[in-house]
Amino acid sequence: MANALYFGVTGSSVCHHSFDEPLDADTQFGMVKESGAFDYFDKTPAEHEIADYLAAIEKHDLPMRSGGWFYALGADEELLRTHLRTASVLGSNAQNVQIAPNRSDGTPLTDQDLADAYCDFYEFSRPLGVDPCFEIHVNMWSEDFRRVVPVGDLVEKRGLPFHITLDHSHVIFKMDNPEEQEIFDIRPDVESGALILDPYTPGNISEQWIERGFVRHAHARAAVPNGPKNVWAPDANGTPGRGIQYPFVEPGPGEWHSEWDAEKLEPWKEVIRMLLRYHAADEKSTLQQISTEFIPFQDYGENAKYSIFEQNVACARWMRETWQSLA
Repeated sequence: MANALYFGVTGSSVCHHSFDEPLDADTQFGMVKESGAFDYFDKTPAEHEIADYLAAIEKHDLPMRSGGWFYALGADEELLRTHLRTASVLGSNAQNVQIAPNRSDGTPLTDQDLADAYCDFYEFSRPLGVDPCFEIHVNMWSEDFRRVVPVGDLVEKRGLPFHITLDHSHVIFKMDNPEEQEIFDIRPDVESGALILDPYTPGNISEQWIERGFVRHAHARAAVPNGPKNVWAPDANGTPGRGIQYPFVEPGPGEWHSEWDAEKLEPWKEVIRMLLRYHAADEKSTLQQISTEFIPFQDYGENAKYSIFEQNVACARWMRETWQSLA
């Protein structure tokens, strides 16, 4: 197969439960290496932690190919530049970038604002050997999925490639979910067919991003259409977490708040298959790696009693088997 592909895991994913004590870098790297499921570790450590991560890389012979953080334009440009430099020091080739929909002063970002920021960060990071990848993510500008292609068009008009991190769990959980579709007012376009979320329907939004060659990096966390909310992690007002994480393998009795059905995972899996087929067939694909990201936070797996880490391991093994089947 002409195109290589690596499978990793994000640092937040390397734990068993949200209520456990945090693990240090050496322990996390040891877990990841011992599992045999992953090729790399994915994290942006704080500056004072960099030495610990460099030591863990060497001790466990496990690279850090990527990291990630969230930013507000108008306040965090220098933070992102710092993180891009950190990524280079750690040997990473991609920095996952979540951009809030408004500037730090509350002003909404235009598509041109986003394209200009992307181009500035891309040019800054080019000598570092690190690609900024704007992520598809809730609570960020890209939760309005309709904006991604227009921003990409603006970037490409500047003669630069537009790189994204595809996390399609944020797309899949909005399927058959009118409440979630009200956010960023995408419901009318979903109902009219102007915006297609279902990966089995030609012209769907995930397929558009993949076929445009935007996907440089990806996160893999399973979600299902209209997924169950996380009733085990209500906020201060009693509102449960959004349902953006669905166990990849069936939890044991009492380990989760909802019934589990393997068939519901198929739309999420189909996007992974679509991405892998594209990467296998197109020598121009820029995809280099996929990080699993089952995580212990409110909208995801907070207070779940199944092992967060073991869900990541199972997902990585399935993706690797699926990828090898295309060889």
